[in-house]
Amino acid sequence: MRTEDGYIIQQCLDGKSAMFGFLVDKYKRSVYALAYSEVHNLHDAQDITQEVFIKVFQSLHTLRRWDNFVGWLSRITLNTCKNWIRSASRRPDSEFIEDQEQRELDDPTAESYHTDMMNESVREALDSLPEIYCQILTLRYFGEMSIREMSQFLGLSTSTINRRIREAQARLKEEILTMIGTMKESQELPSSFTFQIVEMVKHIRINPISIKPLPWGLSLTAGIIALVFGIGQHFSWQNTSEFSTGSSVSGESKVLEVGEYPVSVFKIANISVISNNYGNGYGLGSEVPSLQNALFMAPQAEGGTWTKKADMPTARDYLSSSVVNGKIYVIGGSIGNNLLSTVEEYDPLVDKWTKKADMPTARAGFATCEVDGKIYVFGGATHLPPIPTVDEYDPIKDKWTKKTFMRAHRAYLSASAVNGKIYVIGGYEGMLDNIVSTVEEYDPVKDEWTKRTDMPAPRAWLSTSAVNGKIYAIGGSDKQQQAFFPTVEEYDPAIDKWTKKTDMPIGKNNLSTSVVNGKIYAIGGGLAAPEVYEYDPVADKWTKKTDIPTMRCFLSTSAVNGKIYAIGGSLWAGPTSLVEEYDPGTGQSINFKGKLPTTWGDVRTAMKR
Repeated sequence: MRTEDGYIIQQCLDGKSAMFGFLVDKYKRSVYALAYSEVHNLHDAQDITQEVFIKVFQSLHTLRRWDNFVGWLSRITLNTCKNWIRSASRRPDSEFIEDQEQRELDDPTAESYHTDMMNESVREALDSLPEIYCQILTLRYFGEMSIREMSQFLGLSTSTINRRIREAQARLKEEILTMIGTMKESQELPSSFTFQIVEMVKHIRINPISIKPLPWGLSLTAGIIALVFGIGQHFSWQNTSEFSTGSSVSGESKVLEVGEYPVSVFKIANISVISNNYGNGYGLGSEVPSLQNALFMAPQAEGGTWTKKADMPTARDYLSSSVVNGKIYVIGGSIGNNLLSTVEEYDPLVDKWTKKADMPTARAGFATCEVDGKIYVFGGATHLPPIPTVDEYDPIKDKWTKKTFMRAHRAYLSASAVNGKIYVIGGYEGMLDNIVSTVEEYDPVKDEWTKRTDMPAPRAWLSTSAVNGKIYAIGGSDKQQQAFFPTVEEYDPAIDKWTKKTDMPIGKNNLSTSVVNGKIYAIGGGLAAPEVYEYDPVADKWTKKTDIPTMRCFLSTSAVNGKIYAIGGSLWAGPTSLVEEYDPGTGQSINFKGKLPTTWGDVRTAMKR
């Protein structure tokens, strides 16, 4: 289903309060971290986080621009913190009472004493920094926010965020930075937090405003087009209530299990036309939709539609997949600390899964690649350091064969094939802090390895795809995944040379890429990000496409017959078995001659479960 902020806000305003849980799940960690950076007390920060989301729900109807939700949420958080601090200052005994209550409730073990001491050390270290640095470090380490997310949340440029992080890190010892991450793990919000908020807001009634904000997908370009066509003289944004949006169309209700709570969602039937009750220049009651309706039906980003498909039998992340004869073979992965050797075959034509022979070595964070109808599995992680193991899978015989090991023991690497040779790129070797740029060429016919020129930028958790005989290495991370790279580098195996290309619009790791019609589609990744970007190697240009309905990372994608299948990965709540099909070729632009593509109805409702 659709999870972009604007859509969820509209659902909440329409009376579906349970949908608010998606916003809570999406932003609770960021709000919690920002609150802690202001009040320097984890228990107060939790109470403030709860108060913030209640205020946000009550005030949703006052938000004029849905695309500014993140900034609005940040301002509410900061204002709530200021009020909290002001209120606490009037109660001089509050800190003593709170500390006393906490000590009485906690088990006075050596472990809890050590945790208290560590938290105090972290607090003192952060207090020693100027406020701007304290805030940045808390959001980065405690809130696990990406540079782009921090930029949106704080209203600062990404260059400013990066500069402040470097300056803040330089002021603190390395062990303090490590302790911040450790403290975060021991002081997470309770697992039931989202459910509690949803239960609270069920009894709060919010009235939708008559002046609706610009729809989530309505861009500045659309507004300019509207002015050029002169509709401003006859149409005002305040009159959007004039337009019928199919309130009487039929649909079906289903319970969707996402995150911590069940949500009842309503799937609206496909809408072929939407009529303006007051006419649109074609005659009163005409079924030809107006330009205004067309604008309001525009998806978030043109290009592509998503469809829910049959779930994979085994939920998992850190998996990999490859295509042979129009079928997708999903291999290995993990469920928590459990490594998998599971292999399942997906047939897109009949939307059906079939169990196949297990891989000999259970593992995660490996790479797969297909050559001449065989799938090759490279490296990966077990409960020990990375392995050099290479296995060949024959889908026709449903049989596995051991092959010559890689020279380097690597995990969280990537692999792509050009002219019958496979190029295994990047990853980490030995320990997580040993990120490499290693490139090895594997010849499946000779079962031999050859060292090739290293990738310029060392990185792991990247993705590679091949187009027109060249390989494009996209995204990735440094040690401990502390930074998400937007880096794109092109490798030409024919001359064994690397070339820097245009960066991806945002930095991402743990993403997956697939190729359709000579274009590379980068999907998911980061901290369960929804963005989909298309890269044109010829033009060396990136284009934003329709977001994936379900945000996730550590997923795998494979392309069959011009469509891409996003399989498994991690949601906020852990590994998923979800499969969503992306069709890059069905996105349509506005038709000013009076016809509204029915696919826009699908994109707008997009309740695919």
